[in-house]
Parts: sequence; structure tokens; C-alpha cells
Amino acid sequence: MVASSPRHRYFISVMKPEPRSTHFNAAGEVHMVDVTGKDITVREAVASSMIRMSAEAAESIKRGDSKKGDVLAVARLAGISGAKWTSHLIPLCHAIPIEAVSIDFDWMETAESAEFQGSSARTLRCIATARTTGKTGIEMEAMTAASTAALTVYDMLKSIDREMVIHQVRLESKSGGKSGDFLRESSE
Repeated sequence: MVASSPRHRYFISVMKPEPRSTHFNAAGEVHMVDVTGKDITVREAVASSMIRMSAEAAESIKRGDSKKGDVLAVARLAGISGAKWTSHLIPLCHAIPIEAVSIDFDWMETAESAEFQGSSARTLRCIATARTTGKTGIEMEAMTAASTAALTVYDMLKSIDREMVIHQVRLESKSGGKSGDFLRESSE
């Protein structure tokens, strides 16, 4: 068997990446970070995602006449639920007590888009804020919430517009913890 050959073991040990992340131990192996020695602090993270859609899909949201119901209400619930499932989706993410999650939406007008055959595209920004008191951050929960909200908008409106594009899932800010605060400098 190749995996047990001495040459193979040498190759594996030489090829292991240098630990650059807290998710690698001294031997370069993946592991879950031990947070038992960390202080409990209040932590907050804000993340966002964008979903670009046709004017027709955007108008359906604004009029509230989607065939599947209130798009933003369902997307808000899905985002909150997504935050709660983060540790099941991201393998090395700790299961943490989520003490608050809120999902907000903001319309951003975009220029003419060739992807939408000359129609004026609209972009909906999904903003997730998550809070906890714990030993590790809540950024992944906020980003999962923002992503899940955008995916739900797509699901609710795909009968109107299958060319919707979800993009720019990102952390906007975080506070608390040893690494300190982060605030994205650019809103682009």
C-alpha cells in the first residue's frame, strides 16, 4: 500500500505546509483551535452579501407579490437560522451561543447591466449582525447569515429571474476578542 511506504511518509512530511493559520498545529495538521484559555468577551460581527437581480424581480419584492410570499421576511428568517447552523456547515467553526442575530436589507441601484439584457439591474444588500458573549468570534455566523439570506432571495424569486447573481459576501466589522476590532475601510 502506497500510504504506508517509507518514501510516501517522507514525502508527506516534507510537503506539509508551514502553519500560517490557527487551524494548523505545529505539525501542519488541521485541527480545531483550543479556546479554553481565552477570556470571555462581548463579540459582535457585521457581514453583508449582495444579490443583483432584474428590475422585474426587484419590483416583485417591493410590491410584495412574489408567488412564494414575503421574500424579505422569509430571507430574514433564513438568515437567522443560517447563523444558528454555522458550526454544522463550517468544519472547524466552534458551536457558540448566539445571543442575537438581525438581518436588514438595503436597495442599491446599479448601472445598466449586459447580464440582464439591457434592463436596469437592481442590487439588494443583505446585512447580518450577530452578537455573543464568548471565547471566540462570531464572524462566521454573521457571514453565513448574510449568505443564507441572499440564497433565500434567489430561491424565492428564481421563477422570475434565474440570472440573479449573489456576490461580495464579506465581513464589514467585528469587535471583541484578543485580535481587537476590525472595520472595513471601503464600502465598495
